[in-house]
Amino acid sequence: MGITVHQRIAIITGGANGIGRATARAFADAGATVVIWDRAVEAGTALAAEIEATGQQAVFADVNIADSAAVQHAVAEVITRFGAVDILINNAGITRDAQLVTFKHGELAGSMSEVDFDAVIDVNLKGVFVCAQAVAPIMMKQARGRIINAASVVGLYGNFGQTNYVATKSGVIGMTKVWARELGRRGITVNAVAPGFITTEMTSQMPQATLAQMQAHTPVGRLGTPEDVAHAYLFLAADESAFINGAVLSVDGGLVLGT
Repeated sequence: MGITVHQRIAIITGGANGIGRATARAFADAGATVVIWDRAVEAGTALAAEIEATGQQAVFADVNIADSAAVQHAVAEVITRFGAVDILINNAGITRDAQLVTFKHGELAGSMSEVDFDAVIDVNLKGVFVCAQAVAPIMMKQARGRIINAASVVGLYGNFGQTNYVATKSGVIGMTKVWARELGRRGITVNAVAPGFITTEMTSQMPQATLAQMQAHTPVGRLGTPEDVAHAYLFLAADESAFINGAVLSVDGGLVLGT
């Protein structure tokens, strides 16, 4: 099966590092024009320049995806420059991990702060909503489009110490299914990718013992790479995947928690 995204305009949020960086490169290699949105200005600018140096087309913009006005402005700039938005990869995400509450010696010793809860909700959940809402009218006028959202296996199974993160990823899965129903007849498919444990800067902050345990529980015997997820995004964005809608594609090496 071919992968057809040639001359498509693809917005990739959180595109400067990790999975987003691998995704930007994969889409550029497949012939798409890549629009990288991120708050990491230096890394994003450098990546766009690297892609351009290979003869492919890429631009970078510093966009706060939780800010509706900023996103609307950034989308308008894409339309002015390229005339279309064909693909949206809602990849951006952050973590602020903590247990709901911790007890030691019969006393409350800590808890997840509202500040950390709200920060993760803003980026991982509201940001997905804001970006999709901004591009949907354009895709409806075009009568075509692909929206692919970053979920997570923890959104399916839960994970210790990640109330806020799991809430966002479960919410993303729910929104994906709603939008698949609402937009499918307009030629727009909406799907989600649920990565397992991927070797990125985010997972590098996790305890090594936890990562070793996850690797041991993964049937393929390794953690994922950013490219593993990037290729899943690319597959769902391709013309050839037009009949896949409302799906949650797990990219986790067969990980089953609790085994």
